[in-house]
Amino acid sequence: MNREQFMRKFDKEVAELDGRRPKLLLHSCCGPCSGSVIELLSRFFDVTVLWYNPNLWPEEEFELRLETQKKLISCLDKDGSHAELCCLDWDCGEYFERVKGLENEPEEGKRCIECFKLRLEKTAKFAAEHGFEYFCTTLTVSSRKDAVVINAIGRECAERFGVKWLPSEFRKREGNHRSMVLAEKYGLYRQTYCGCMFSLNGGGE
Repeated sequence: MNREQFMRKFDKEVAELDGRRPKLLLHSCCGPCSGSVIELLSRFFDVTVLWYNPNLWPEEEFELRLETQKKLISCLDKDGSHAELCCLDWDCGEYFERVKGLENEPEEGKRCIECFKLRLEKTAKFAAEHGFEYFCTTLTVSSRKDAVVINAIGRECAERFGVKWLPSEFRKREGNHRSMVLAEKYGLYRQTYCGCMFSLNGGGE
C-alpha cells in the first residue's frame, strides 16, 4: 500500500462502521500533533489517547509534553471533540535498551524505526488487553515521519496482538496544518526537537 491509499483505506474503514462507534486507542507522540487527529477520530470512534513515550528526554520534557497533552484534550472537549487520556509512566530505560547499538544512527534512520516499533507494540498490546477494537498513532501527522513505514509497523502489531490497525496518513487533508492552527489557538507548548536525547541538539517534528 502506498501513501496515497492510506486515507482512502481509512475512509473505507469508517464507512463500514455504519454509525457504530468502536473503542479506539490512539497513541499520541505529543499534544500539538494530536489536535487534528483527535478532532477527526472523535467523529467516528470512542477515543482514548495513550500517552506512552519513553523516548522523551529529559524527564522534565516528558512531564511538560504530558501537561500539554492534557491541556489540549481539555480544550478540545470544550469545543466538542472528546477523548479520554491514559498515561503510562516514563521509563527511558526501556527506550535505551531498545535502541542499543543504534546511538550513532542519523535522525529518521534505524533508531527512529525501533522507537516507532516500541511505542506501537505497547499500544497494540494495551489495546488488546483493555478491549479496544482499533488502534492507531498520531505519528503520521508529521511531515518528518514516514507514513509507509509506520503503517507497516502498525499492521505487523495488529497481527501480533489481534487488534485492528486503522490505516492513516493524518497529515493529508490539511491535517498537519490544522494541528498547528489548534496549537496556536489553545496556546500549546510546541517543542523544538523530536524528543529523544539524540535529537535534543538537532532535528524536530
